[in-house]
Amino acid sequence: MEGSLVVIQRDGLVTFGGDGPPIVLLHGLMGRATTWWRVARRLQPYGRVHGLDARGHGRGPRGGPWRTERFADDVAAVLRTFDEPAVLIGHSMGGLHAWVTAATHPELVRAVVCEDFAPDQRGRTVDTWRGYFESWPVPFRSLAHVREFFGDTGDYFVECVEERDDGYHLIASLPDLYEIAAEWGRRDFWEFVERVKCPLLAIEGERTAMPHGQQAELAARVPGGLGRHIVVQGAGHVVHDEAPETYLGAVEAFLSDVLGQPFAS
Repeated sequence: MEGSLVVIQRDGLVTFGGDGPPIVLLHGLMGRATTWWRVARRLQPYGRVHGLDARGHGRGPRGGPWRTERFADDVAAVLRTFDEPAVLIGHSMGGLHAWVTAATHPELVRAVVCEDFAPDQRGRTVDTWRGYFESWPVPFRSLAHVREFFGDTGDYFVECVEERDDGYHLIASLPDLYEIAAEWGRRDFWEFVERVKCPLLAIEGERTAMPHGQQAELAARVPGGLGRHIVVQGAGHVVHDEAPETYLGAVEAFLSDVLGQPFAS
């Protein structure tokens, strides 16, 4: 399987390979499409797998406004290039973008997987994020230094940095990241959850930092009983990297189900 994975990248869209219905992977804050390498390899039997660099990340477009609806419109513009509706699989910020795209462009989305993101984080500020980001020993001296610093999620973070003259730096701009995250502390996104018309799987890490109970409620508030929710024991925020077999088992079962059913927008 690994040898058959072919990566084609253009304008922030990475095509990993496979045949069949489009499956689009949406990364989290500070990430990029290539963080999905291992997941993309496993999902090829279910369709043609793509990843998308969000605005301000990887090779995605630069410049705001940093509003969730703008990110969803970016996703929708890509989905319109396909011949049929896509499955959106998102981690954290990407999960938010997935269900907002499904709510605002229902004709383009067949199903959604949201990994570890809650709809209502009002009152949280970027100060915690700021202190954490600014504690990093940037520039990192090597990719090995990145892996060592981030430990279990080191393979994820080596995809998020680029080499410059003095070492390795985060590709995304920290001020942009602060603006993106600040919006989550000002508003809630329940209205979009309640407009989703397709199956949605919410995957929560046992050690999530998200507000308690919201991810189960997210699944419950998808209209028509189309929402599902699981908690992955022992996993933190990056479930697909920390508990890959459990994560992939749940996603593969979900895909087998939804892709075996006719699409109804």
